[in-house]
Amino acid sequence: MTRIRISETLFVEHGHIACNTCAVPLAPAATSWKPKARLSTVTLTSLPGAGSAIESQVVLRKFACPHCGSLLDTETAMPGDPFLDDIVRV
Repeated sequence: MTRIRISETLFVEHGHIACNTCAVPLAPAATSWKPKARLSTVTLTSLPGAGSAIESQVVLRKFACPHCGSLLDTETAMPGDPFLDDIVRV
């Protein structure tokens, strides 16, 4: 099977989503890969340049490869919100 790039940081090969930096598989292609990534969160208000109109509870989620630490994706959310699913079907 050919390697199919699905973003700057991820590709699909042999039915698995993998990190583009180290090629470690994260999850089967038809499932969400984010639960397998290393997650860190920071409140948006703590980021440099944050405006005063930002809700204090909103967080930036950073998903990194559990093997090499490369940043794979980010999303903003309220604490406790489910991940935005990135499910790839090839």
